[in-house]
Amino acid sequence: MSSQRADARRNYARLLAVAEQEIAAHGADASLEQIARIAGVGSATVRRHFPSRHALLDAVFRGVIENLGARARELSDAADARAALLDWLAAVNGNVATIRGLAIALTRDCTASPTEAHEHCATAQLTEAGEPLVRHAVQDGAVGRDVTITDLLALITGIALATEHHPDPAAAADRLLDLAVAGISPRPGATVDAGRG
Repeated sequence: MSSQRADARRNYARLLAVAEQEIAAHGADASLEQIARIAGVGSATVRRHFPSRHALLDAVFRGVIENLGARARELSDAADARAALLDWLAAVNGNVATIRGLAIALTRDCTASPTEAHEHCATAQLTEAGEPLVRHAVQDGAVGRDVTITDLLALITGIALATEHHPDPAAAADRLLDLAVAGISPRPGATVDAGRG
């Protein structure tokens, strides 16, 4: 029995490692069959560990999403609500721009499948993490009252998809976010430019 559990743990770790490589190479639509083949297991083993593509993506991206959630919580009591929101958006933008497949995962509607648990959706987790930062920024007048976390995550996803094949996707994504921020939340009395600072 314990050797079966050890085998299952090894299979899970191997599948996750292969999935990370395949998603990095081919994005969120990487073939589950190819992942199974490279890992040296059957498709049934993949399905046993990851009953859906969402479950696999959640496992691959879990650490990144958890870190972004923790960063949002750290920033939630910051005195400067605008700076806190922009700090967090820059972190999200940097990760989404450089981790192939994460932008596509954020475009997926996790509620489309009734079997998908809300908490296993990267979008839901980032929405929950970032919403208090947006709310505080709105309350402080740092962003318009109609700006939502959904808007901002859609913007970052679009930036990542637009810069995915750029020679330096992170730099291109940073520049586009800076341009967007100048329009979303210009500093009081400042001329509109491409800088967050």
